[in-house]
Amino acid sequence: MIPIFDLEKLRELQEDFYVISHIRITVFDENLTELVSYPERVAPYCAVIRGTSKGFEACMACDREACRAAAKKHSTHIYRCHAGLTEAVTPLYVGDVLVGYLLFGHVFSYPSHEEGWAVIEKCCDAYRVNNRILKEAVFAADIIEESYIHSAAQILHAVASYLILERMATLKEDLMAVRLDAYLSAHYTEKLNARMISEYLGIGKTRLYELSRQLYGCGIAEKLRGMRMEKAKNLLSEAEELPLSEVASRCGFHDYNYFITVFSRETGISPAAWKRKRHG
Repeated sequence: MIPIFDLEKLRELQEDFYVISHIRITVFDENLTELVSYPERVAPYCAVIRGTSKGFEACMACDREACRAAAKKHSTHIYRCHAGLTEAVTPLYVGDVLVGYLLFGHVFSYPSHEEGWAVIEKCCDAYRVNNRILKEAVFAADIIEESYIHSAAQILHAVASYLILERMATLKEDLMAVRLDAYLSAHYTEKLNARMISEYLGIGKTRLYELSRQLYGCGIAEKLRGMRMEKAKNLLSEAEELPLSEVASRCGFHDYNYFITVFSRETGISPAAWKRKRHG
């Protein structure tokens, strides 16, 4: 059994949630892989924190811990994140099977900007962030009252139930989908295209595209590019000594210049700049 998400409908639902709450919401699968967020950009103060390698790693670890806590109690978990901001996460269950999480976050919930800044500055001291830029972002944030957050968390829980009822997240026993997912996971860093994948699965390109849209919410080329980008980001963050040409090769980009072009287009910065940000 594998989880299937209707990402197009999820995006619409996320946008509706944001219109009502003005709080960013993210959908993760059961492996804590981010599927879709609205808005796509994180809050300015979070961007500053995630701009350092230590801050980025702390954000990922905090998300994992919060999701585990929510899954353990099978209900919405409201908490202060590692950086002193308020977040909430709700597990998604189809029957008794955990298929993912809904998380809203990066909410500034303090009596005043001065009190919030005192906490956030202390929390982020070890991340070596630019305090001046971080402080400016904090003081520009809207103050969200605690009662508002609890109401938004209740809506988040209702949204989780609704998307299961409306079958935006389902479980499907589909051998072809399992084979496709396994094949991509094993070969995405190789020279791969739709024709080769179709031949392996014994299906036409149209059926492959339909299957990819159902599983991933995008075409097969976009899915491959996304997998390669994630591997590139991880290598750039974790292997400081690795040359960019080697990073490109390990991620399935056999044209170094094309790798730089794609990475820059997808992330907004060059691989070299990404690497510098992650390693201070």
